[in-house]
Amino acid sequence: MNLVSPFFALLDVGGPEVVVIMFIILLLFGGQKLPELAKGLGKSIREFKKAASNVEDELKRAIEDHPEPAKPLPKLAEPVHAPVAALPPGETPAALPAPSSEGEIKPPA
Repeated sequence: MNLVSPFFALLDVGGPEVVVIMFIILLLFGGQKLPELAKGLGKSIREFKKAASNVEDELKRAIEDHPEPAKPLPKLAEPVHAPVAALPPGETPAALPAPSSEGEIKPPA
């Protein structure tokens, strides 16, 4: 197992590869910029860890805080009309007018 870094362990990079990568970084950035680069990388990792712990604390706090139980909804009023009994097909209740042949409902006579 590679103990250099968890990042390099995921890439399955060995010791010689890490040395070559470090040499390339040294050539690209130079000896004077390398400490500044490492410092910036350390700050960004620290900020990431702090943000991750804040999110974790917020999740724990949300789990511990139990929301108040919801109040039951008030019952709705009962329907005003009575249910219509089942009638044979083609018949209408006596209280309701029968539709005319044109589809209009005429008042009872």
